[in-house]
Amino acid sequence: MGSRHYVVPADDMTEAQTGDYRLKAQAAGIIRAWEESVVSWDPKEIVKTGGGAYPSLSSVVSFLAAGNFPAALDVRDFKPIQDAGCALDQWNTPILAAIGTEYSVFQAIPVPAIGLRIKQLVVWYGIEIDAIPLPISRLIFRRTAAAGSVMAEYDVEGLATKDNMYGFLSEPQIWNVSTPYAINVMARIVAGVSRVRLLNFVLEPTSTTSTS
Repeated sequence: MGSRHYVVPADDMTEAQTGDYRLKAQAAGIIRAWEESVVSWDPKEIVKTGGGAYPSLSSVVSFLAAGNFPAALDVRDFKPIQDAGCALDQWNTPILAAIGTEYSVFQAIPVPAIGLRIKQLVVWYGIEIDAIPLPISRLIFRRTAAAGSVMAEYDVEGLATKDNMYGFLSEPQIWNVSTPYAINVMARIVAGVSRVRLLNFVLEPTSTTSTS
């Protein structure tokens, strides 16, 4: 089955559904951390049943739902200054000067393609927009550069009619280690600096400092 990219408004989900979605997004990131050798899987923590090199998504979700977390991993929020080189520790776009034009979600940074450290990955799972009227029409994940190949593209117009402009990505986007990526938004209207916050989990080895 191919990828399905759309935004599910949080207003259309129950509290239980949003909690379940976050657990699944985090579990997907943990499995990718094993696959990318960010940390090693500990079979004493999570038992693998059936085929595959690692425990299934449902097994990891059950492990997390019980209040557990892999001892080898730390989880935190993405830091715009330290992780993306932004000037401010804020989720702001540049000025949206032209309708239909793409702009980096990471403010006006010199190189809007972010390369992660060797032992780090990021799970992007949702979007929250704090600007009225809705300033952007699309959220675009690209690989290698700001104009690189498109990994996923999400239409966010559906959030314009909701009480809360906040939603979950139908498929979380996971940034692998040591690979440059970019995240752009497309201007829907001419607007100033706009607050577009991406919901995320950063996964890295336990006790890794945010600058290492």
